[in-house]
Amino acid sequence: MSTARRHERGLHLAAHPFAYPLMRGLARLGPVVRVPGLGVAVNDPHLARAVLLDGEHFRKDGPGSSGDLWTPILGPSVLLNMEGEPHRELRRRLASLFTPDYTRRLCAQVLAEPLHDLSMRLARGETVDLVDRMRILTGAAICSVIGLRDVDEHRARELFEDGERIVSSVKLTTRQLTGRRLRTAREVLDRIGEIAATAYRAGDETTVMGRMRRLGLSEPEARGAAAAFFLTGTETVATFLPRFIALLHDTGTLARVAADPALLDPAIDETMRITTPTPVMLRSVAAPTAIGPVAVHPGDRILIVTHNCARAHGPFDLDLPHPPVLHRLWFGAGPHFCLGYPLAMAEIRTIAQTLLAAAPLQVVRRRYARGVLIPTYRTLEIVSDLAVPTGGSRLPGR
Repeated sequence: MSTARRHERGLHLAAHPFAYPLMRGLARLGPVVRVPGLGVAVNDPHLARAVLLDGEHFRKDGPGSSGDLWTPILGPSVLLNMEGEPHRELRRRLASLFTPDYTRRLCAQVLAEPLHDLSMRLARGETVDLVDRMRILTGAAICSVIGLRDVDEHRARELFEDGERIVSSVKLTTRQLTGRRLRTAREVLDRIGEIAATAYRAGDETTVMGRMRRLGLSEPEARGAAAAFFLTGTETVATFLPRFIALLHDTGTLARVAADPALLDPAIDETMRITTPTPVMLRSVAAPTAIGPVAVHPGDRILIVTHNCARAHGPFDLDLPHPPVLHRLWFGAGPHFCLGYPLAMAEIRTIAQTLLAAAPLQVVRRRYARGVLIPTYRTLEIVSDLAVPTGGSRLPGR
């Protein structure tokens, strides 16, 4: 087993020691398989895309879908749990929220200072924990999205940890949050909602909340959207960048990507295929139909095992083009394709460019995170070989 595959497998097993082997085992049972007590698992990208594009038979707001998980926390009217005309109308109003120009400017403004600090640390030869730095970077970005400006490292880290507390309480097998976990989620999101509502009322159109007001969203709709962005966007970016650098390092392609800016986007896409930010997507069957050879009925729970769909394309290969059916499947497809995708990509590109500018980089120490929803590193310490070390040990990566 290659170093890259060993570490990726280790990350998944640390996060989901029982669910991950089950998930990978399902891939060997065929493109679609009914699992008693779990639902109907879809392991084939063609069938997965067909399900995601079929809003008539498969929904996000039925029993066993993602709506069961998020509605008790966010309410019934956020993009994560809506279907039909109400979903299309809200999506239409939000369509111009994250334009490429706006997301670039937002990242340039919000990330400039913490990225300069990161760059200087690497240039001085310091050993940098990229996981810790990502908490500050993504925390600063989400603070800006919900309406907080000019936050310090402490506040950025605090907001990130609030989101982490909610997301880490969800497992691959979780159907609903209850008890203390539900109360904690509501308390955190109530605070986020108040911050967002204050920014919404101010109406500053340079902010995301002010832009939502101009686009015609009501205050409750804007609060719900802010909470959804807070929950889904922060962890995606924060967990991806350490795995991106580690995977390029472990496959020996980091120097190549650093030397050729045209390879950055293909490297991001290929790393996302391997890491699969959304390993499983949930749907509920609304009307009788079939997924391949398997008949499904109203109320059936559908598990689109995105990780299996993506891994079927083979191991990490920077030169292997993605077939159209696999195109960014981990962000969804059709009417539910991730609305925050442009912002997430702008953050990832901006941060990756700073890191790659310090190449060659070495991973000197790593630890896997346990008990998390999205597999990630608890620690990933890196150093730049361009710099003269000023402190910190350079131990072999492990």
